[in-house]
Amino acid sequence: MLSAVEKLRSAPAATAQREYRVEELAEAAGITTRTLRFYRERKLLQPPRKEGRIAWYGEAHLARLRVIAELLERGHTLGGIAELIGAGESGRDVAELIGLEAAIVAPWSDETPVDLDWDELRTAFGDQLTEANTAESVAQGYITVREDGITHISRRLMDATTALVAEGVPLSVVLEASRRTQEHVDAIAELFVGLVREHLLGALADDRPLPPGEAAHLTEQILRVRPLARTVADAQFALALDRRVHAEYDEVLRQRRQDGGEGAGGGAGGV
Repeated sequence: MLSAVEKLRSAPAATAQREYRVEELAEAAGITTRTLRFYRERKLLQPPRKEGRIAWYGEAHLARLRVIAELLERGHTLGGIAELIGAGESGRDVAELIGLEAAIVAPWSDETPVDLDWDELRTAFGDQLTEANTAESVAQGYITVREDGITHISRRLMDATTALVAEGVPLSVVLEASRRTQEHVDAIAELFVGLVREHLLGALADDRPLPPGEAAHLTEQILRVRPLARTVADAQFALALDRRVHAEYDEVLRQRRQDGGEGAGGGAGGV
């Protein structure tokens, strides 16, 4: 079976054995005529042969549509597919471009989902397993509810939640802290995404094709930057905790000294 790359390279050279009207081509490819015309507008599909006012499409067009469908199923964007198609037609290294897109969209997290049934959840949370808390977890995007229980997207986060509740922190408070934390980490993620977009991937915003070897170079950069981003975020969070804990502790000591001083002064004045 041909890979998407091999199909991409061979499709433009395919010999037309049959011709299709637009409706027939869309049906053969399993898409709507509206989608087919959208691909034409995005220049994902080569122009048809015109005979008067009738547009005729051939086997090469059908092969191209099947390549597009396969790449979409593998997670490629339409913009990335257009770049791949352009690369294949100009003889550039399609594998390099596929590697670059894979590096960009690959998951940054390595979280492992965990399934819990309702009995396990009741053991962990007791009467705190309410509809409101469940709905809040769903709204935050952490769990999906099944008939026999839930699936949490992160075993580590689930373990931390159950541990905090076991220590006496109400589940609703944990969920509120989670929601607020998510807002802050989304902002941090946007900073890193903006940095990568502006300083590493600026060339992708241009309409001009990437020069030879540039896609491979960008892929290597992305792979080097990914762990650096997590290192910076982890270190900054730990340092922030140090600052906040020390500030809080100093405030407690200051308050105790103040309360102690006031008490001593009051006793002396009453003698």
